Amino acid sequence: MPTTLVTGAAGFIGSHLVDALIERGHTVVALDDLSGGFRDNVNPKAKFIEASCVDHKRLARLFNEHAFDYVFHLAAYAAEGLSHFIKRFNYTNNVIGSVNLINESVNHNVKRFIFTSSIAVYGKNQLPMREDLTPAPEDSYGIAKYAVELDLKASHEMFGLDYVIFRPHNVYGERQNTGDKYRNVIGIFMNQILAGEPFTIFGDGEQKRAFSYVGDIAPILAESATHKGARNEIFNVGADAVYTVNELANEVMSAMGVETEIRHLPARNEVVDAWSDHAKVQRVFGKQAETQLSEGLRSMAEWVRATGARKSKPFEGIEIEKNLPPSWRNA
Repeated sequence: MPTTLVTGAAGFIGSHLVDALIERGHTVVALDDLSGGFRDNVNPKAKFIEASCVDHKRLARLFNEHAFDYVFHLAAYAAEGLSHFIKRFNYTNNVIGSVNLINESVNHNVKRFIFTSSIAVYGKNQLPMREDLTPAPEDSYGIAKYAVELDLKASHEMFGLDYVIFRPHNVYGERQNTGDKYRNVIGIFMNQILAGEPFTIFGDGEQKRAFSYVGDIAPILAESATHKGARNEIFNVGADAVYTVNELANEVMSAMGVETEIRHLPARNEVVDAWSDHAKVQRVFGKQAETQLSEGLRSMAEWVRATGARKSKPFEGIEIEKNLPPSWRNA
């Protein structure tokens, strides 16, 4: 029975991954600092550790206590737009924290390191986004993710650390932190409905995205630990169907059974259109059934209504005020 570490395990993707690994017979140690996730998201069959990947001394003790076969690294502060304004925080959490884990994995001969990167590494004007394209990230979050990808490649070549890199996009579903106003547009919309607030959309809402249901993503991540064809490969993973944000807003209203006002805010400096090609992941892992957006939203809406509206604190420690969207100043 393999022993596996999952970071970011109290987040909604991490917690679904923990479930999938336990179903596959893994003994799971679940690590999270609870800055964005919730303790009750984590399967009680996992051993939960409240700690940060930035704490390299705590990680060293953890790796000394457990002989990890596999490491799944999902922990990150994934507010892509906000990352421009919190560069030091972004790179500390998303690069240094990752390097701490890579160091321990090398020193303890981990069999495989599975990393969730992001399609943010591609930047703009690369559609559909394919794994053979040269990354050109446009924001600090994407730069951080690509830096870790490069370090994993270098660590494999220098030390023999095997890895798998996934580039998911716009994942949504049950257990998501809907109270976070800086990321996860579907969660933001649903929370706004529960709070009796209008939807807020940056720009004209014609930005195009594909939205990926967490139940379609977690099993593929879990399988990658031992899948021979995944070794030292990079995969886009997520949904194929593309929607504008305006279309998404209408789908969320339908799922929640409520119509609400849409308030358009000044456009952010962001990649306008972003969706991926998934031919490679389908070739290696097999064609997977894709949960339709309307179906996934209904499942999430049922959970959100049962959970209720959530509030989270404004981000403390904005490092750059210049060009910060006004709605984020008092978010």
